[in-house]
Amino acid sequence: MIWILAAVGFFVAALFVADQLLAAPKYVENNSDHFDGKKFVNPDDAGTHHYGEVLKWWLGGNNKGPWKTYRKKDLPNFSPPPQSVNEREYRITFINHATFLIQIGNQNILTDPVWSFRASPYQWIGPKRKRPAGIDFDDLPHIDTVLVSHNHYDHLDIDAAKRLRNKCDPQFIVPLGVERYLHSQGIDNTLRMDWWDKYGLGNEIKLTAVPARHFSGRGLFDRNKTLWCGYVLESPSGNIYFAGDTGYGDFFKEIRQQFNSIDTAILPIGAYKPRWFMEAIHMSPEEAVMAHQDLNPTNSIGMHFGTFPMADDGMHEPINDLKKALTQENISSKKFQTLQHGESHHHKLEHSIMNDVA
Repeated sequence: MIWILAAVGFFVAALFVADQLLAAPKYVENNSDHFDGKKFVNPDDAGTHHYGEVLKWWLGGNNKGPWKTYRKKDLPNFSPPPQSVNEREYRITFINHATFLIQIGNQNILTDPVWSFRASPYQWIGPKRKRPAGIDFDDLPHIDTVLVSHNHYDHLDIDAAKRLRNKCDPQFIVPLGVERYLHSQGIDNTLRMDWWDKYGLGNEIKLTAVPARHFSGRGLFDRNKTLWCGYVLESPSGNIYFAGDTGYGDFFKEIRQQFNSIDTAILPIGAYKPRWFMEAIHMSPEEAVMAHQDLNPTNSIGMHFGTFPMADDGMHEPINDLKKALTQENISSKKFQTLQHGESHHHKLEHSIMNDVA
């Protein structure tokens, strides 16, 4: 009996020490209307899963679909992105998972930077990369701004963030509280935002942080102690919505109502099985199509698939299920596409006689 109690005590102490090493600093103010004094809450107080459900999923056998490891030589070779784009166009390049290079106006913007081998605090355990990044880190153009949707390891790779600081010293724009973690890691060029806050990037781009349905945490006991969000970029070249990591909710319709139009929506389609567990925090491809319909963009681009096995869906299930959902709703695949790692979507404003007259 004494040995059992000692083992339990050691395990609890180990958990505490591990959490102290991993947990991110917490948001400490209390001036957000979706912070209840202890934690952040989702739109409409929508819940997420709890630790008991996490254990049920982990211990339940995890009926995972198949994944394959690809090497760079196995994949199409796309040219590195340009250093910049013209003022009447934008280019969106899929790097991996939720990492995109958005080139718009005079800005090169990176979303949720991840180049690590594993989406984990350690490189010897956790979800392992199955595809190389579509752009080698050293082939990135100068990065002006980094948008971070939340602090999970598959969206904020701190080693990549430090490399970006050393290479370009971009401004890191983050949800409330995440800036404290970056500061603790020596990254000081930050701006924090709450939902619906606005900020100007240069002279022509307006950035708005928008709601998402998800959660946060890098340790065991810092869950929901910092905020999560998506972002909308408004510019003369067009409006781009980056959803971050999110489940489905009515807030998509609210986002659509707040902006004149959305030209491109970048929406997650992966890590959605099993639905009893993932529905609260990750959209399925069918729900991503619903979000596309709510937002009514000119086109959408899928993300959050094909790089890290984060859930039970297989490597190609998100794309296959997206195709089925689009067919069911009679939506062209050109309206909601998926890019290969390293592939770009190029949007260019039509030239007109009125432009010549102006």
